Amino acid sequence: MDRRLGGVIHAYQKYDPTKFPSPTQPPPDLVSSAFEQALMYGNYHELTEEELARAIRLDASQMAGLGPSLEMLRAILEERKRKILETYECETVQKKARRAFQQSTKEVRLPKELDKFFRRAVMQEQPYLLESLWYQAGDDNSQNARNLLKVTQRMSDKHNIEELASKYHFTGIESMTITKALEVKEELEKIDELLKQLEEAAKTAQIAIIDMEMLSEFTQPGDMQQLEEMRRHLENLAREQAERQGLEKDPNNKGGFRLTPKAYKIFQGRLLERIFSQLAPSRSGRHHGDVVGEGAVELQQTKPYEFGDSVANIDLPQTIINALLRHGDERPLRLHGDDIVVHKTRNHPKCATCVIMDMSGSMRYDGQYINVKRMALAMQGLIQSEYPGDFLRFIEMYTFAKLISPGEIIELMPKNVTIHDPWVRLKADMSDNEISEHQVHPHFTNIQHSLKLARQNLVNSDTPNRQIVLITDGLPTAHFEDEWLYMLYPPDPMTEQATMREARLCQKEGITINIFLVPSWSQSEEDIRFAYRLAETTKGRVFFTSGRDLDRFVVWDYVQNRRDIIS
Repeated sequence: MDRRLGGVIHAYQKYDPTKFPSPTQPPPDLVSSAFEQALMYGNYHELTEEELARAIRLDASQMAGLGPSLEMLRAILEERKRKILETYECETVQKKARRAFQQSTKEVRLPKELDKFFRRAVMQEQPYLLESLWYQAGDDNSQNARNLLKVTQRMSDKHNIEELASKYHFTGIESMTITKALEVKEELEKIDELLKQLEEAAKTAQIAIIDMEMLSEFTQPGDMQQLEEMRRHLENLAREQAERQGLEKDPNNKGGFRLTPKAYKIFQGRLLERIFSQLAPSRSGRHHGDVVGEGAVELQQTKPYEFGDSVANIDLPQTIINALLRHGDERPLRLHGDDIVVHKTRNHPKCATCVIMDMSGSMRYDGQYINVKRMALAMQGLIQSEYPGDFLRFIEMYTFAKLISPGEIIELMPKNVTIHDPWVRLKADMSDNEISEHQVHPHFTNIQHSLKLARQNLVNSDTPNRQIVLITDGLPTAHFEDEWLYMLYPPDPMTEQATMREARLCQKEGITINIFLVPSWSQSEEDIRFAYRLAETTKGRVFFTSGRDLDRFVVWDYVQNRRDIIS
């Protein structure tokens, strides 16, 4: 005899009290779900508690024994479905629906010029043709208009009942009226939808995906109350795990969450883990221990200690003197935060990089902008965690170029296309105080201005290893000539010449341009040739990437090439 503890309960609810979830198992990943939401929409204010519970994947064992078993609920629904199919037959009601439709067509009296059209609509059983006739009837309250609506309804009933007969196998003998058959169809479809939801919930513990109101039509009130308690328990679990992983309640958005620096760090760590999981450890070049003093040179000057300063840079003699001056000759001597001073440091980066991210209107297609932002977060996380001495800047590229902080990356969105003419020849004098950036069409691609801004940020970096990572999907369509901004579409040779001039200035400063060309529906051979010409100007390279692998290409290339002087 099986004397296992809880065997009876296990037989009924698939619940074994001797097999609880391990308290050391990894928590569910809530951060990735929140970030994917933010990457797509540019913010995270839509992420409510319920949506968070729907998005995350929990271990299904965590809800074992809470409320009624999902297997029990599924058995109730399947039993209800079986009884319906064994009670009714469907052939008779199909004949009734066919006769009702044919009878309704005999009551329509239309003018001769419309009657032929009506007969074709009836023969083909096309609702859109009947709808067109109804509009041609003119007066909505006329007898013809009412009769056409009746024919349309009877046709719809006939189609629904034919769908019912083809979708379900009835084995009973009780005939149905048309109204009853439509009710049965609705009930069976609800049962199928609930069975699908229960199956998904059993795999992922996503109780939030179950339509509780619909399920209440088929279960007892006590079962629903227990299931609702289970849902609340899992939502509380999700909220608790969200707070642990850096998602905090947004005070400005009731019910929403806000991403904290802790959440950024967790998400970037998971991105890097995914990226490097496909690269052999011997080739990755990653640091497996702490990075100590990368690129930092200690200076004689000191400053008061601030949170985040390395304790390795403490000026110990001056710190002791400060403590003695502040507290006198006390024993034992106690140090306070105000006593501590640290040496100032100056970074000599091994690698200086500017990442230009295309946010023009075309990047909206296929969600390419999401891949660009995910890549930027991965790069920032890599350098922050493993190469803290390296120099990194991000530039948003559209009709203009704008330097952005890492915290703004997640909010970037492709610019809305504000002009749809196939031939555009525009220019604006940006030195005119009457003209602001907000008055200019934002969706063009200004590579020239972006390269100029990147060059200005890299030129003073104290390292020969300087590069621009340009991520775009095609040719430039905007450029500056002094104060004049030109917006030209289709791409004009004048814009390419201005872009090449800026690329040659980058080459003169020893800055390499590496182009990552992402696919686009409008990409042509000319786009590819331009990318090659631009890279060759600075002895750079062109990478052809699929959008989903963009982060992997960029990060791997950075790790491999930062060891040498790129230029």
